[in-house]
Order: sequence, then C-alpha cells, then structure tokens
Amino acid sequence: MTDKQRWLSVLSLLILTTCLFPQARAQQDKIAQLQPMRQIPLQIVATVNFVTDLVQQVGGNRVRVEGLMGTGVDPHLYKASAGDVRKLQQAHLIFYAGLHLEGKMVELLERLPRAIAVSDAIPRERLIRPPGGFGGQYTYDPHVWFDVTLWKLTVTRVRDALSQIDPAGAAYYRANAAAYGRRLEQLDAFIRQQIAQVPAQQRVMITAHDAFAYFGRRYGLEVRGLQGVSTVSEAGTRDVQQLADFIVQRRIRAVFVESSVPQRALEAVVAAVRARGWNVVIGGQLFSDAAGNPGTPEGTYVGMMEHNIRTIVSGLLGRQL
Repeated sequence: MTDKQRWLSVLSLLILTTCLFPQARAQQDKIAQLQPMRQIPLQIVATVNFVTDLVQQVGGNRVRVEGLMGTGVDPHLYKASAGDVRKLQQAHLIFYAGLHLEGKMVELLERLPRAIAVSDAIPRERLIRPPGGFGGQYTYDPHVWFDVTLWKLTVTRVRDALSQIDPAGAAYYRANAAAYGRRLEQLDAFIRQQIAQVPAQQRVMITAHDAFAYFGRRYGLEVRGLQGVSTVSEAGTRDVQQLADFIVQRRIRAVFVESSVPQRALEAVVAAVRARGWNVVIGGQLFSDAAGNPGTPEGTYVGMMEHNIRTIVSGLLGRQL
C-alpha cells in the first residue's frame, strides 16, 4: 500500500467515525469539558418532567432541579419563553431528553455547552429507526423511556455529568445512581409480570400518537398510534378511517388517550368504529410525553410507568385490576 493509499484509508475511517458517532462523542466532550462548581446545591434545569425526576433521583440533596415542562405539556410543540432562556443561561447544568423530543428547543439546547442529552447514553443500535425513517427531523424515535432497560442507561449520563461538575459529591451520586438502577430493574420486572396477564392475541395497543414503539418492542405488544412520532401534524380523516378499520378487523376492545395530546382525534376514531358496528371504549389515560402532577406517584417516572401498565392491562382485559 502506498503512502497516498494509507492516507486515504485513514481519512475514510475518520469520516466514517464522524458520521456514525457525532452526537455521542459531542456529548462526551461536553461532560469532559464541564468545569467544577463550588456552589451546592447545584442549580439544574431540566426540560420534560420525567427528566427532572431522573436528575432529582441521582442528584438528591446536592441539586436543586427546576423543570421547564410540567404535567400535560407536549415537548414536541413547546417553545422556550424569554424566562426559560434566562434560566438555561444561568443554570450550572441542563439536562434534556434529546433525539429531537424537544422539537422547537433543539437548536438552542445543542448550542449550550452545559446542556446534556440523557438519551446519548443509549447505543444507537438499540434505537428504533424503521426503513425510510420517520421523516423530518426524527432520525430515531425519541420515546426511549418506555423501555425501562433503555431509560436505566440514562442514569449513568446524569451521574457522570454531576460528578464532573461536583467532584466532591461523586461517591454520593454513584450510590444514588446504583440504588435507582435497582429500582428500575424492579419496575421492568413488574411491567413484564403485568403484561403476562393479557392473552397474546389481545396484546394490541392503540394510542393517540406513535409514542409506544419501544414499550411494545420490550414488553411484547403490537402498538398503533393515530398520529406519528411527533404531534406537530394532526391526524386526517383518512388516518381516522384506516385506524377504525384496523380496530374492527382485530376486534380490539379499548383505545387509550394521552395526557399531553388532545383526545378529540381519538374520540373520532371511537365514533367511526361504532358506526361500523363494533364497540370500542376509551380504556383510560396514559402518560406519554409528560409525567403526572408534582407530589403524586404519577409525577415520577416510576409512578407514571406503573400507572400506564395498570391502565393498559385493565383496558385490554376489560376489567379493573
């Protein structure tokens, strides 16, 4: 091999590496470049409320976390206010979900050196990327938290960032992260146990938008959403009619609305199904892109997931658990 050929081989490898792993490497660089802070508690800003909960679980009493998006807020559509921008600029550290979940805030978050995308802890080969992709800005499905084993990986991202900016608390963060990791393992086992109650042929889940693909893949359900991965574009009449046909053909008993998505479109599906002579009911409300109210069990990640699985199983079986 000539010197020129060797140089071209090295250049090709560098280009390939840059194309395959730019985000993960950029995020690692962000953590490595964080400067230690002496002020405790650390002033943290998070975007969606289950990320807020994640940071609080790991950070404990060494952090003060302020969430930008509360109960019922759709992160796909959220626009940062002037007050939000000030909070982001003043924070010691910022955590966000990533993978373009925070659609209208992505450019701002990616420019901030102290903003960490927790989903960059997840290997890209474990993300859902169907043939043809999702279109638009979504290379991958961003709803990774619905697979508890994937969400558990984000704990290390938070732990490492907090330890970098607060070395004196590193042992504390490691202990909290390990304890929370064990809690997530218990949650994963609980969800699998609950799903086992539903006969295989009844494990079909209809929701307002396509947020539960990771949940379906991990826990063995067929999942259909009326809208796509994002809620930016509304479902049309054709979408409603096609989903209604599917529900009638499969004799599905229940569909599920979501706390952060208006339910009128799914109500149109229910009406279209009943017009075809089949009775389908709204089986309950799920937390999808936002957790519940602060101070309630559903206001935490674990609580929202436990609520969801109980609601899903009850709806599919047609009885209260």
